[in-house]
Amino acid sequence: MEHKKTYNAKQLKTPHGSIIIEGPINADKLAGFDFHEDLIAFRQPPQQHQALIGIANLPEGRIIIARHQNTIVGYVTFLYPDPLERWSEGKIENLIELGAIEVIPKYRGCSVGKNLLIVGMMDDAMEDYLIITTEYYWHWDLKCTKLNVWEYRKIMEKMMNAGGLEWYATDDPEICSHPANCLMARMGKRIDQETIQKFDRLRFMNRFMY
Repeated sequence: MEHKKTYNAKQLKTPHGSIIIEGPINADKLAGFDFHEDLIAFRQPPQQHQALIGIANLPEGRIIIARHQNTIVGYVTFLYPDPLERWSEGKIENLIELGAIEVIPKYRGCSVGKNLLIVGMMDDAMEDYLIITTEYYWHWDLKCTKLNVWEYRKIMEKMMNAGGLEWYATDDPEICSHPANCLMARMGKRIDQETIQKFDRLRFMNRFMY
């Protein structure tokens, strides 16, 4: 399928000053921004910055950023699922994954994550996609937030809801390994019935194995 990308932006006022939420950002522009040293959830900041530039170069890759002046303080990524994951097995060409979302501690509680998702969904092309995200409690910053898994899960779910993602049941072993883990998805307005059926088969691959 053709991967159209239309840039959108909004200003968000926070107690720490206004920040810009914008994207999808192309790789060259992304490379020109500084990457905040507190963006450490997935790998060291320089390596994560390079990883985001790589995603932005993919035909389907989308990076939405939150920046204070020239420094990226938060981001969300959209791309095809990892080839080794269950979600790529169905060969659903209009299925993309919200792969990562991260905001530095200073701006947490300022609705940055929520607005990253809202801006990400402003592009009409997103109505052509089935967007999924897999939430695992071991990626959550429970130590810094001092929340328990259920409190954090509630916040994550509320944030994802702002982007139109809803909870979906699945028998995926990794998700089922802890009750706080979950699969969430957003069906674009132009998603057809065949795609929905393929997704349902992916969600429940073990139903005939008992």
